[in-house]
Amino acid sequence: MIIDDQHYDLIIVGTGAGGGTLAYKLAASGKKILILERGDFMPLEEQNRSNVDIFKRERYHAPEQWYDNAGEPFWPQMNYAIGGNTKIYGAALLRLREQDFEAVQHQGGVSPEWCVKYSDFEPYYSEAEQLYKVHGQTNSEPTEPVHSQDYPFEAIAHEPQIAEIYNAIAQQGLHPSPLPLGLTRQDDDPTNDSEVSGIVPALKNPNVTLKTRAKVVALHTNPSGLAVKAVEAEVAGQSYLFMGDIVVLACGAVNSAALLLRSGNDKHPQGLANSSDLVGRNLMKSLLTAVVQLRTKPNSGSFFKTIYVNDFYTGDSDFPYPMGHIQNTGGLLSDIIFAEEPPLFSVLAKFMPGFGLKQLATRSIGWWTQTEDLPDPNNRVRVEGNKLFVDYTPNNLEAHDRLVYRWTEVLKTVEKDLDGFQRGVIHPRGEVPIQVMANQCGTCRFGDDPVTSVLDSNCRTHDVDNLYVVDGSFFPSNASISPALTIIANALRVSDHLMERLS
Repeated sequence: MIIDDQHYDLIIVGTGAGGGTLAYKLAASGKKILILERGDFMPLEEQNRSNVDIFKRERYHAPEQWYDNAGEPFWPQMNYAIGGNTKIYGAALLRLREQDFEAVQHQGGVSPEWCVKYSDFEPYYSEAEQLYKVHGQTNSEPTEPVHSQDYPFEAIAHEPQIAEIYNAIAQQGLHPSPLPLGLTRQDDDPTNDSEVSGIVPALKNPNVTLKTRAKVVALHTNPSGLAVKAVEAEVAGQSYLFMGDIVVLACGAVNSAALLLRSGNDKHPQGLANSSDLVGRNLMKSLLTAVVQLRTKPNSGSFFKTIYVNDFYTGDSDFPYPMGHIQNTGGLLSDIIFAEEPPLFSVLAKFMPGFGLKQLATRSIGWWTQTEDLPDPNNRVRVEGNKLFVDYTPNNLEAHDRLVYRWTEVLKTVEKDLDGFQRGVIHPRGEVPIQVMANQCGTCRFGDDPVTSVLDSNCRTHDVDNLYVVDGSFFPSNASISPALTIIANALRVSDHLMERLS
């Protein structure tokens, strides 16, 4: 074991939406900051997915196996690299709606109230949109919450075929809207991520140190168990101990929970910061189904996603419960999540025999239907020996099924007035499998009561004074909208708290 001879004011574990943003905000403090990242810088050719065969799925999978609730192994769709999963996300950066911070009755149960409200998040949402160069349009549909600032850039124009569909949807009395996207607009790396907006500018400060290929394996506390005194990491096959005053986890909801569970000791027999027995529990990851329209006209297969529809976010006249959110997939040749759906392409091939994957993708328009899954303590991350288990059973299924059905009916109506669609043909659909870990959240929920939460309102663990978690773990509920912008905004919010604590 090698003990690093430096002492840091702050140690950040992970460089994704939470960790990368936090590093950027705190870099100017002058405090001595160490960033530990399990991966390395991602090759540029893999970042520009328009030049990559995304159907070689091992390219965007973690180099390790996890296990499902049946004990079957799978390779998670995760990215261990500078920027974390923001290197492979779709760059859709939407705010949660105001009602998402309140208790909401769903058909499948109750989505719990947050201890921090939309009004508390709003200035940080604006700051996040400026930092991540979000292209969008405010006040474009009824569920859009109040913005104190406009988006810094105009919304991205639709691909011509998508523009046709956008206008046809609007003629159905619905409110299709431009999807807010975080973009650099650079040809070689068009999406704005936490490497670009977080880590790279943070490293311009001499007080910030980054260590890559550093896999954190344990947190060690002082004898009382009230503070973390050292972070243990494997670097180039050697074990190191790094000392710091404050430790912040940002490994993703699954891996942060797993690290806490693996760090148990005599003072924390159930795992670090786990007196509530909630670490790892209430894992949520959204209900996602792809719905596909078949077209005779080919498209490029690699255009941006640019439409979202929230008309069914809180239900409709036939169903008084929330159903969810819809957005187009963008070109299917650059949608990493869609590449996890080979059975869906088998269905497509029945209607277009003799076509390869790329030909099928360029004659398809994809849509994601996304519904909130509800917190369930039995949906959890757990560790047995060296194995990491993800026990997850989807819930709130009727609401999701209704959303898929409702959207399919909209598409059928739209297609009657547009040329180039294969009418009378079913709309192939496919649910994302367990290995897709997009939108993971909830495993260390925040709240005011240590009995019912792991973190306090500032995302500090109730049990350990100098330990924080700033990835999606803190969510007490999962909205139908993707969590990326909220994770970024929360990291900015927690940064202000840490600035005060470090001063």
